[in-house]
Amino acid sequence: MAATGRHAVHRTMVLVDVEGYSAASRTLPHQLGTRAGMYAVVTEALAAAGVPMEACWHGDAGDGVVVLVPPEYPKAPLLEVLPEALARAVRGHNSTSPTAARARLRLAVHAGEVAFDDHGATSPTMVAAFRLLDAAPVRDALTGSPGVLAMIVSGLVFDEVVRNSTTLDPATFRPVEVRVKSFHDRAWIALPDHPYPADPAVLTQYPPDTLRQLPAAPGLFTGRTAELARLDRALTDAAAPQGPGAGTREPTTAAPTTGPAYAGTTVLVSAIGGAGGIGKTWLALAWAHRHLERFPDGQLFVDLHGFSPTGEPVQPAVAVRGFLDALGVEANRIPADLDAQAALYRSLVVGRRMLIVLDNAATSDQVVPLLPGSPSCTVLVTGRHRLDSLIDRHGARHLTLDVLSPEEARSLLAARLGTDRVDAEPGAVDELIGLCGGHPLALSITARTAGTRPDVPLAEAAAELRDLGLEALDHDTDPAASLPTVLSWSLRYLTDTQRTVFALLGIAPGPDTTPPATAALTGLPARSARRALSGLENASLLERRPGGRYTMHDLIRRYATTTADTTLPEQVREAALTRVGDFHLHTAHAAARLLDPHRPLVRPGPHAPGVRLHPLPDTDAALAWLDAEHATLLATQRTAATLGHHHTVWHLVWNLNTFLQRRGHRHDAVTMWQAALDAADHLPDPATRSRTHRNLGLACSLLGLHEQATTHLEQALDLALRHHDPTEQAHAHRALAFACEERGDDRQALQHAHHALALFRTLDLPVWEAIALNAVGWYAARLGRFDTAREHCQAALTLHRHHHNPGGEAETLDSLGYIAHHAGDHHQALNHYHHALTLRRDLDNTYQVAATLDGVGHPYAALGRHEQARTVWREALQLYRDQGRDADAERVQHQLDDLDHT
Repeated sequence: MAATGRHAVHRTMVLVDVEGYSAASRTLPHQLGTRAGMYAVVTEALAAAGVPMEACWHGDAGDGVVVLVPPEYPKAPLLEVLPEALARAVRGHNSTSPTAARARLRLAVHAGEVAFDDHGATSPTMVAAFRLLDAAPVRDALTGSPGVLAMIVSGLVFDEVVRNSTTLDPATFRPVEVRVKSFHDRAWIALPDHPYPADPAVLTQYPPDTLRQLPAAPGLFTGRTAELARLDRALTDAAAPQGPGAGTREPTTAAPTTGPAYAGTTVLVSAIGGAGGIGKTWLALAWAHRHLERFPDGQLFVDLHGFSPTGEPVQPAVAVRGFLDALGVEANRIPADLDAQAALYRSLVVGRRMLIVLDNAATSDQVVPLLPGSPSCTVLVTGRHRLDSLIDRHGARHLTLDVLSPEEARSLLAARLGTDRVDAEPGAVDELIGLCGGHPLALSITARTAGTRPDVPLAEAAAELRDLGLEALDHDTDPAASLPTVLSWSLRYLTDTQRTVFALLGIAPGPDTTPPATAALTGLPARSARRALSGLENASLLERRPGGRYTMHDLIRRYATTTADTTLPEQVREAALTRVGDFHLHTAHAAARLLDPHRPLVRPGPHAPGVRLHPLPDTDAALAWLDAEHATLLATQRTAATLGHHHTVWHLVWNLNTFLQRRGHRHDAVTMWQAALDAADHLPDPATRSRTHRNLGLACSLLGLHEQATTHLEQALDLALRHHDPTEQAHAHRALAFACEERGDDRQALQHAHHALALFRTLDLPVWEAIALNAVGWYAARLGRFDTAREHCQAALTLHRHHHNPGGEAETLDSLGYIAHHAGDHHQALNHYHHALTLRRDLDNTYQVAATLDGVGHPYAALGRHEQARTVWREALQLYRDQGRDADAERVQHQLDDLDHT
């Protein structure tokens, strides 16, 4: 019966027993000394094999010890290093121990799944390992040997490791049949410290018991714990009883003890997708070698060459014929027809518990004839395409591989380069991991390059990778060792349209894209753009993220950029960037009109032909789009500046200004307005330069860059006066008032606010008049002139409400809250503040929400309502921190500290 512990883990099992431990000649002290010595020598030998005892599960087993080695430690050193180290340690122990405490050991090595529960570890494979350890042939071998150690390994471990070892000589092992109760295995015995003479005839006389076509287990396999667990769950799910009465049938007596029965399950196909070099085959082979005991009837493997240097995928008929040959079918019995061959293949594997690995598949047509159709078989398919029909028609479990986590990437480099070297340059290692983006092949190439240059610091390797990019990951003579070449194989199965879209996405601004943006970039109809994105996703060149966004791994994007530069004419690339720039600019303009309908917006002019804007039905949709596209919009301006599209550079930030202020993107505002200032020199409207200096000055003021702010704002006012532009003069005075406030000069701020109010009153701009009225009231309040302040703010509030300007209404209510609090009317202050807070939350103006929360805490504290004050100040503190407003955050923290001491 299969073990039913809480969870099962594949382990290599190392069992050691002391021969003659209970002999009458051994007194209890002698036995205790022998036992202590046994643990010491096992620990020492494991360490020599690179396995720390503390990383293993271990326990007493009768007179011996059983050690379960975690799956991340390869099996080979446990056979190539541990036995000799164990014999050496035993001899060292014996040389310092009395005769009765000296030891000779039996060693058994097996592998398989182990179940753990509250009582410890158990499984049929552990039972099998004990059968091997106690087998009479291994006892007889030790008795007849002058050495101190006899080793027995299971047939599975011998065929997997010993036959393929470059260190061990498999011809020095001797086969034995071990039959104990229902257990039967052809095992192999060796005498590590007194080996049998090599006899190559033994290997040909006793070939592998079953088909074992798997390539060797990947060396230095690291990470992928979650993916291995998902494959485990897929196998477990497939093996679970199905249908009515499931789980009630008694297991048959013929069921082997080394694995679960599979009768009544459905076919399992686990398709492992992922981009080139992401480690699909690496994972499949690592998983397969950890679960060989589940497939006692063997494994079949074929590389279908879907993506390889040959460029020619293996035809299904060739692959099926290879499996028939491996299954021992004579040539004259193989039908000529593919369907008949596939039927014969399926009939030969019926009822067999086999693993079939179909590696590097390009199409479902390659795979379907190789599916066994028997519920006792498991199939692993790897390929860069998703192979949807396998999922739809054959119930494949699809596992997409992502890049390695930083921790997994560091483990890979440590395994290849040594822990000491990695630990010696942590900064350089972090940079290498970042430059490789966690991509396994890129990391492996980097490790190979650094490993062949042991005297070169890793910092130099990082600098070379930073400077050369993909060129540093190329290889002139070995295609499989070149990341650009490996990636190029993915393009073979793309349509011409998909190749063009792939290349253009490489040069598109921003970290990701959407179907509407892709349609603008490529000039394709919306439906065609979606199909192209889906095709690239299916080819593992794109990854779809939540919200309908598509992203590329950085290295794939670099390859796409190279593809664009080498395959697309310059005019095609520039036209694409112009279209996508217009898409973002004009959609941002539509968003700005929704966010602040009273702000004068300069129309950006017509967009390129064929550009369809993203629909924005309301303010919520506008803010959501701006939030999602924030990084892309910044990149769009940079791209426009590179292309010399000065109109786009300026109009983009003009339309984003309200959004940048509401979200508190202060650094981005300075960067974008600085770019706009450079672009303004190339634009014809003289007001453009004044507006730019004004907005750049405001952005600098918000960051506390007071000298720069004053310089830009005075230039703005000077330009407005020179061009006799009263509107710009009014705006410049309003901005100067704010800058003076930020410098702590409220008197000068009030003077500028009065200038702004007088100008706005002559211009018939009632909303801006209301904004100026509030500014006068605010600065009067800060100077203690509360009656004047209240009068101006009430007039402002009436105008804002009349003209339906909730943003201005909230600003004025905030001012009235401040006035009421400082005039001693704390209840009225709370009323004004809470009304302002509601409006600002409705507008999703997180920058100003923080300020209002900060303000409302003061009347709460004055009224002795400390818990309410603490609540709003804590929220304000978090918002200030999130927005990088460190001085405000520090001030609010002091306010909270003062509350705690009152």
